[in-house]
Amino acid sequence: MASYQGVDFYRFDRNCSDEERSVRETVRQFVDNRFLPVVREHFKAGTFPNELIPELGSLGLLGSSIKGPGCPGLSGTMYGIICEELERGDSGLRSFCSVQGSLVMWPIANFGTEEQQERWLPELAAGTKIGCFGLTEANHGSDPGGMETRAVRDGDDWILHGSKLWITNANMSDVAVVWARTEEGVRGFLVERGMEGYSTNVIHGKYSLRASDTGELVFDEVRVPESSRLPGAIGLKAPLDCLNQARYGIAWGVVGAAADCYDTALRYAGEREQFGKPIASFQLVQQKLVHMLTEITKAQGLCQQMGRLKDEGINPVPIVSLAKRNNVAMALDCARTARDILGAAGITDEFSPGRHMANLESVITYEGTHDVHTLIVGAEITGIPAFR
Repeated sequence: MASYQGVDFYRFDRNCSDEERSVRETVRQFVDNRFLPVVREHFKAGTFPNELIPELGSLGLLGSSIKGPGCPGLSGTMYGIICEELERGDSGLRSFCSVQGSLVMWPIANFGTEEQQERWLPELAAGTKIGCFGLTEANHGSDPGGMETRAVRDGDDWILHGSKLWITNANMSDVAVVWARTEEGVRGFLVERGMEGYSTNVIHGKYSLRASDTGELVFDEVRVPESSRLPGAIGLKAPLDCLNQARYGIAWGVVGAAADCYDTALRYAGEREQFGKPIASFQLVQQKLVHMLTEITKAQGLCQQMGRLKDEGINPVPIVSLAKRNNVAMALDCARTARDILGAAGITDEFSPGRHMANLESVITYEGTHDVHTLIVGAEITGIPAFR
């Protein structure tokens, strides 16, 4: 079978620079040659392919748009293109890179001291150190303002107590960007593996994002020095700014998952025969394929414009929320439609749509549910917040 050539019905590729095309081709080859041959086994085992992390770093895919010591410093559009190609492989792969870059390296680069940046950014970019982002708690998902994790001053240190749940990269991380409530408000801390009282637990039994490390962070009176606090991270706005960077990558990434589902369904429909001819010749199958292509093309347009705006310094939360909301729902619909076209074959791991479908059930929930992003956009256009 011919290799994946991409989905570009509206010739968006014509708007890309030579550098952007080169980045896309590099990531596409990595996914085809290095990731796809191993993803089925890792999905079955519930593990992330750690052996590929150094290669991700050497290719400049970790914190690709971060500007700082040892960081690639690529454009926002190129970061989006990278996410799209990574998630064509699996949402777990894009999630790993997204957390490492947007949720760990980005706050260090934007809220951290020069010493923190010099210490952590080069190794995080190279993949020799792994990070995670501790915001979500068992009782506080969509409402992070209700967080119960506390940090109390004790001389020149802070005593951290609480826990975080549903944390990507939790059990493989060397450092966690942790958000806690203090007497002065919400603050961000760099908590290192090995600090006394800090532990992580694996979340077992996932149906979704199985090729991803998901866990719990536990802080039992962990002593964190003042030098490990992110001084520029003031208030709840700081972690929400981080999430906006990550949601931007999600909006791009899921288009890759949808494109893979469409490409798989199109190829299958051309080869699968029923009633003496390929099922691609049937009107209902063509209708499904056209619907998928139409929605993917619309989502590509959103990403292209969002990326160009970001590169101009325009990256407001409602714009990202609209794209995250639309594109994830679109990708999940495409995965389900592709599974339908594949029939019984669609429920096996021989084909990717079933895996994408399971993964996207998580992606539509994490980093802002579909409903929360609806309300963010609703507040922007009406001027009336409907959260409470």
